[in-house]
Amino acid sequence: MSFDRRVFLQSGAAALVALLGESAGAAARPPAPGLLGFGPVPITLHDGITLPPEYAAEILYPWGTPTGIAGAMPAFAPDGSNSAAEQAQQAGMHHDGMHFFPLGTDGRRGLLVMNHEYTDERWLHTDGVDRWTDEKVRKSLHAMGVSVIEIERTPQGWRQVLPSRYARRIHGATPMRMAGPVAGTPWLRTAADPSGTRALGTFANCAMGVTPWGTYLTCEENFHGYFGGPKEAAAQATPAQKRYGTVAGTQWVEYWRFDKRFDLSKHPNEPHRFGWVVEIDPFDPTSTPTKRTALGRKRQESATCRLTRDGRVAVYMGDDAAFEYIYKFVSRDTVRPGQDAAGRAANRTLLDHGTLYVARYDADGRGRWLELTHGHGGIDAAAGFVDQAQVLLHARLAADVVGGTKMDRPEWIAVHPQTGEVYVTLTNNVLRGEPGQPAADAANPRERNVSGGILRWREDDGDAASLGFAWDHFVLAGDPAQPGAGARYPQAGDDTFGSPDGLHFDSGGLLWVQTDMGGTERLGNATQAPMGNNQLLCADPASGRIRRFLVGPNGCEITGCVLTPDRRTLFVNVQHPGERVDAATGALLPAWPDGATPVSTRPRSATVVVRRRDGGIVGS
Repeated sequence: MSFDRRVFLQSGAAALVALLGESAGAAARPPAPGLLGFGPVPITLHDGITLPPEYAAEILYPWGTPTGIAGAMPAFAPDGSNSAAEQAQQAGMHHDGMHFFPLGTDGRRGLLVMNHEYTDERWLHTDGVDRWTDEKVRKSLHAMGVSVIEIERTPQGWRQVLPSRYARRIHGATPMRMAGPVAGTPWLRTAADPSGTRALGTFANCAMGVTPWGTYLTCEENFHGYFGGPKEAAAQATPAQKRYGTVAGTQWVEYWRFDKRFDLSKHPNEPHRFGWVVEIDPFDPTSTPTKRTALGRKRQESATCRLTRDGRVAVYMGDDAAFEYIYKFVSRDTVRPGQDAAGRAANRTLLDHGTLYVARYDADGRGRWLELTHGHGGIDAAAGFVDQAQVLLHARLAADVVGGTKMDRPEWIAVHPQTGEVYVTLTNNVLRGEPGQPAADAANPRERNVSGGILRWREDDGDAASLGFAWDHFVLAGDPAQPGAGARYPQAGDDTFGSPDGLHFDSGGLLWVQTDMGGTERLGNATQAPMGNNQLLCADPASGRIRRFLVGPNGCEITGCVLTPDRRTLFVNVQHPGERVDAATGALLPAWPDGATPVSTRPRSATVVVRRRDGGIVGS
């Protein structure tokens, strides 16, 4: 989910829920009998939430909402005047990956744990990006990370429990523990942490995962844009720094001028402490989050867990950048049963020991997991790796050595709960086939791939520990009416979409697909406009049907979908909804989701809660 596409220039009427939006293309097709039985949802550019007629939605926990920490629940200031300290106790910006952890067995209470990916400084501060200060840097760091909130279903709908003993904000200044093979090595040591075992903060939190023992895995994706320095220092950038994007002068924000740990010319090891999977115990607000270095460092996207046949855990991961790789980690030790405190304690170090692999997709529909271990496959001192710690620190470079397949922005990964098939979104890659760039291949078959697709594989013997697999394309997304689009859907008549990003399987085997066609600069162009605003679609892999379920407001990305275990409530995040400008005066108009009551010109990412009006299973 790249940061530099964010442009917010849409107009239209604000609304919380629109049962029938304004059509920007062909109307949604009626469902086939007996399949995905919800009503039609049209392609639309409506600036609100569009759902099937038999569904209703409510808004939960928009940016700035108190998290629920006892004695510290500051209200949201619509003018951006909340302090850095207050932001550390409120919902962060740009909700992303999310999971529902039940409390009890009746499904009425639970913890909603969600990522906050990045900040938009224009809306975070009263004076926007005009100038940087120490306070603005702190507030920005506090607006990313993770929220843990307690929610319950009441007769009026789902509501936060305020205060809650579980409520917690984890952000860019929260103490973290480094663990695994890279912890304590010279690559992680800094002036502030000479031991190389204690990091400060997590940010750029995009996709996520959940372990079999009930902890939450948050993924540090575009961390590179927060590190900077004087432009003249760029000449000293190493090949590894260039590959990971941590080059002075290329930063998105000016943290380095006020917080010296972000100055690459002074603290070159500090970015080595980011780009990891971070494990969080959502049930213990006093616990210290842990960065699991055995899983490898990259622009981390997804950390989807699956048990192997012999009881170990496999973790599937993407690296969200053009021509980067798909990875799998397999633990050395078996998982000890239990999702209570004892189970979480028993598996506390399980992700610190194991083997990391990168995927190779061959033209014959077969694939292979290639081991990323020092001394194997040419990964040695001659290739620039002195030990295994350096292999994990520079996993991208190790994957180059062994010949992994360079993919079209691999993002979220989901595992079918019945068949064990693994699905991954390849969001897009407009550089594919351009001069000097890799050509199209079997797994990435389209040059200048603007619409992406979903690839899947089946590991040999159905075992997540297997090193061989068979793969195919579930869908090549895009508008089939566009000349040369190369779109290919499982069935004729499936609803069209572009740039699939988030993925979630519910317990019944329905695949929920979330799209990110970019901000308004892409949504309005000739390629994307026929597909309207970003969407949530529901796919049935058994039949191959794909149907549109929800369309979001202007400029947003749809992400972070999760259902309750009984499948009667769906939570999904609306990230970076677009602000709207009066065409005549240039004045900002009320923004989603607040609208005109009260008037707010600051768009706020938020969670949308969707239920059938009759209380039935979502997706039916």
